[in-house]
Amino acid sequence: MLSQFTPEEGSRWGCLAEFIPVPGVYAAGRLDADSEGLLLLTSEGRLQQRLTDPRWGHWRRYWAQLEGLPSPEALQNLRDGVVIQGQRTLPAKAQLIADPLIPERDPPIRSRLHIPTSWLELELREGRNRQVRRMTAAVGFPTLRLLRVGIDLMDGGPCLQLEDLSPGQWREASNSEMQRLQALLQRRPHSPGRGGRAGGGKSGRAGGGGNGGLARP
Repeated sequence: MLSQFTPEEGSRWGCLAEFIPVPGVYAAGRLDADSEGLLLLTSEGRLQQRLTDPRWGHWRRYWAQLEGLPSPEALQNLRDGVVIQGQRTLPAKAQLIADPLIPERDPPIRSRLHIPTSWLELELREGRNRQVRRMTAAVGFPTLRLLRVGIDLMDGGPCLQLEDLSPGQWREASNSEMQRLQALLQRRPHSPGRGGRAGGGKSGRAGGGGNGGLARP
C-alpha cells in the first residue's frame, strides 16, 4: 500500500484513497509499500512537517519478523548503529519479543522449513529509506515482515499505537490526541543528529490537526 492518496501509474500497489474517504489529509511520515502498520494523517501542513523533521527525533516503534534468531551481539550492533548506504545509523532500541500472534499477512511471508523466525522490537529516531530492513540485513537477519506499531509524540504521554486497528481500518483522532498533536507546534526543536525524514518508503494509524485520524491500510 502506498502512503499517499493518489495511485501511481503502472504500480501494483494500491493507495490510501481506497480505504480512507476523507479529503484533504496527508500522511505524516511514510511506510514502505510492502510494510504494514501505523500511519498518522493530518490536514495541518505544519504538523506534518513537525512530525517528520529529523530535528525532533520522534521515536518510532517497529515489530520485525526476522529470518533466524539474532545473537546478543547482533542486537547490540543494532542499538549502537550499523552502516547502511555508507552512513551509520543513530543509536536505537532493540530487543527480542514473543510472537505477537497477529493475523497472517496477505500475501504470506516466505518461509524456509529449516530456518526458524523470530520477532524483534526496534525503535528508531530517524527514517531513512527501508531503514529497518537494511539494518537487520546488515547484522545477518533479513526482515520477512515489518509493522510500525507506535509513534512517540515526545510529550511525556503514551505513544500513539496501532492497538486493535485491522488492515484497511482507520479512525478519527480522539480529542485528547488532537490536543497533544496541536501542542507539538508550540515546542522548540532539538536535534538528535542527522537523519532522513521519518518514514521512508511508501505505505499506514492516523491523527492530526484540522482533520485527522489513525489508519492501518
